[in-house]
Amino acid sequence: MVAFILIILGLCLGSFVNALLWRIHKQASLRPVKSRKPKLAVNEPNLSIMTGRSMCPNCQHLLAVKDLIPVISWLQLRGKCRYCHKRYDDTPVTELVMPLLFVLSYIYWPLPWDDKAVFLFVCWLIFIVGFVALIVYDIRWLLLPNRIVWPLAVLAVIQVVVVATLYGGGLNSLLSNLYGLLIGGGIFYLLFQISQGEWIGGGDVKLGAVLGIIVGGPWQALLLLFVASCLGTLFSLPMLLTGRVTKSSKIPFGPFLIVAAILVTLFGTSLVTWYKHFLLLV
Repeated sequence: MVAFILIILGLCLGSFVNALLWRIHKQASLRPVKSRKPKLAVNEPNLSIMTGRSMCPNCQHLLAVKDLIPVISWLQLRGKCRYCHKRYDDTPVTELVMPLLFVLSYIYWPLPWDDKAVFLFVCWLIFIVGFVALIVYDIRWLLLPNRIVWPLAVLAVIQVVVVATLYGGGLNSLLSNLYGLLIGGGIFYLLFQISQGEWIGGGDVKLGAVLGIIVGGPWQALLLLFVASCLGTLFSLPMLLTGRVTKSSKIPFGPFLIVAAILVTLFGTSLVTWYKHFLLLV
């Protein structure tokens, strides 16, 4: 029953993420450099995340309920708008990945189920929504927007405070998360300063700090960076060898960080145990 609810919730939130990303990117493209609140033309579509209705990104025709059924509507229309018949840039991948991550998180949740675990799991589901949004945005536009990163940071801080005060974490819990922040963000900040932004972007520094808080401690943050680096190398090296990318090509690192954070959160203890056994065997 829980898995079924998570699947339905994941499908709906995956569809929401697709709309959210388009609106954030569209708003950013319309915003003047020196103005926080752009004055849009009268005929400009309502791009508000809170009040704007779902529309076709090509013709801006408002979509009906039958056009918004996750996955099914996309398959039925073969990825095209019902009204202008132009193909959507979005795919149902986000709508499929979200419920998959929700269910896997439930199955492999590392804590025994009590009030604290339920609270952390609810926060984790919200984190996953932000994670998927950041992965897609970074892959498509090579940017980790603050409008997604900062809400995740606020939620991470709230989670830390609640655990420390209501669930008996105390000062040790606060310090552990602080060390995670310093390691996750500090190492990337040094790399950013040394390379003057050539090796890593400012968005990666902020994301590393937030993920350092979320994974919950110094060794988890170190494992996060190690796993992310391994994933990045495994992805980039074959592409370099085959000439699909060059040394000057920009490859988004945010997705590797986020995938590493998911792995560390769900399987961190097992990964450390395996690594210790591996070292002993070597």
